[in-house]
This record gives sequence, C-alpha cells and structure tokens, in this order.
Amino acid sequence: MSQSLEPTVLPPPFPDHTQLPESDGEFVKNFQEHPQSLILTDSLGPILERIHPDGQYAIGQDCGIYWRQTEPPEKGAEAPDWFYVPNVPPKLDGQIRRSYVIWHEFIAPMIALEFASGDGSEERDQTPLSRSSQGKKTKPGKFWVYEQILRIPYYGIFEINRNHLEVYHLINGSYRPMSPNSRNHYPIEPLGIELGLLQGTYQNQTQIWLRWWDSQGNLLLTGSERAEQERQRAEQERQRAEQAEIARREAIPKLFAMGLTADQIAEALGLPIEEVNSLARGGD
Repeated sequence: MSQSLEPTVLPPPFPDHTQLPESDGEFVKNFQEHPQSLILTDSLGPILERIHPDGQYAIGQDCGIYWRQTEPPEKGAEAPDWFYVPNVPPKLDGQIRRSYVIWHEFIAPMIALEFASGDGSEERDQTPLSRSSQGKKTKPGKFWVYEQILRIPYYGIFEINRNHLEVYHLINGSYRPMSPNSRNHYPIEPLGIELGLLQGTYQNQTQIWLRWWDSQGNLLLTGSERAEQERQRAEQERQRAEQAEIARREAIPKLFAMGLTADQIAEALGLPIEEVNSLARGGD
C-alpha cells in the first residue's frame, strides 16, 4: 500500500537588504550630521585604500543595521550616524546597499559613531530587550544593542552641544570607557588611527568637528584640504624659485666687482653666458 507524503512547508526566508525598509521616517536631527560624516569618510579614504586594496569595506551614514525581525521591520534596526564595516563588499550582487542586514552578513561594524543632538541619554541607553508577562516587548537601548547584540568593537558618542567625545572599547563582552592619550585622542588600533576633536571650517560651518589622526598625531586631511595643501606647497616652491632667481641676478654685479669673469660667473650660478653678459649690461 502506497503512502502519500504531506508536503513540507518551509518557513519564509529571512529578508535581505532589498526587502527591508531603508528609512523609519525620522528627520536628520541637525545640519552638522551630513558634513560631519563627509569629513570622516573623506579623510579616512587613503587609510582604507591601503588596508583594503581590494576595496572590500562598507561605510554607512544613517543606514539601518538590522539585527532582529520585528513588525514593523524598521523597529528591528539601529541606524548609527556613521559606521565602518571591514571585509564586506561595497555592493551586494551589483546593487547599492539599502541597509546592513546582520543575519546575512555576520560581520559586525568595527566602529560606530553617534552625533548626539541632545544630552546623549539615547546614545547611552543600556535598556536590555525584555518581554513582560503580557508578552509586551521593551525596546532595547542603542548602547545595549551595540554592546550585547552587534558587539561593535569601538563605539563613540559625540555630544555636539557640549563638544564632548567619549569612546568605548568592547572588552570581554562589555563596553569599557577609553581614556584619551597625551594628544587627547582615542586610538582605534585596528586601523592605526586616532579619533579626536578639532576646531575648523568645513562647508561654511566653523565649529568643533570629529577628526581622524594617524598614530603619529598627523591630521588626516580631506580631499579639499589635501588640494589646498598641495596648492600652498606649489606656491611656496614658486616663491622660493623666484627668490633664488632674483638672488642670482643680484649676485652678478657683485661677482664682477670681485674680479670674476663672465665665464666663471655663468659656471658658478648655472646661467648661460649670454644671460650673464645681458644682465651685466643691465638687461639690454
């Protein structure tokens, strides 16, 4: 006698970044967040190119990191103001990332930064995920999610109103507050860089910014700062060359007065004999 097999009903697959919301409808809290993120990403570029010559890394700005399935879905995500994930492709199957889905990627960000518009209480919230006897879930705090679920090795909170920075390092499963070094910077050792604060102007805003330095304390420059530095270097080189040329020309009459011949002066100054004779005649 033959038996009929009941069809196996498989649970639906976990959603990926294309199936999850990329926004929870909240506004960006202030006008500093966007340029602040640009500074961090732009200035870190040369370091990441050296560490990841294959380009395998991702940087997120206000992008959701999904760590659990909820209804609605966006309640299962946290969106750091800035974060960096090593050793993952910048795109997935040729598609621009809409979010970072931890159950598909399994690699936590190395560092997450929050730009706190308020007093930082939201960013320091250590409320754990819990369920009441009636089945109601308590929303976990951001600090708790980064520490206990995502286990992000470095977590920084920048209180914009107070120009205050604190950085935590995950040690033995718990965040420990880091102490700044002698430069008042926080070393991010896996990247060989330091994080700190600096007064400056960027995109018409003059204020305190989060900035990177290398391990020797040299500021990591943005592209526009590197271009300006190169422009100043070229201008200084032009001025040095111009001053050297003036000095050579002014030396010719003095060398003639010392009894040197035109040939000797040309050889000493590295000038054509014709130019020495012309300058000796007053440029005729």
